[in-house]
Amino acid sequence: MQLVSVRRKTKKEKRFSEKMGMMTAKVIYIQKTLFNIPVKTLHKYRETYYGEVKDCDDCIISA
Repeated sequence: MQLVSVRRKTKKEKRFSEKMGMMTAKVIYIQKTLFNIPVKTLHKYRETYYGEVKDCDDCIISA
């Protein structure tokens, strides 16, 4: 059993972009885990409608 590991998790989230408006995107989280408990999110990025991979900083999570 590893003490510290890195895990990748994919979620579908609703996001808002100025160019496209409201959209649902696959968001991939890369997290550092300690005993399989998530401790810190290292990076998150999303997959666009056209298959491109972009950073999540250019769109806003809508509530």
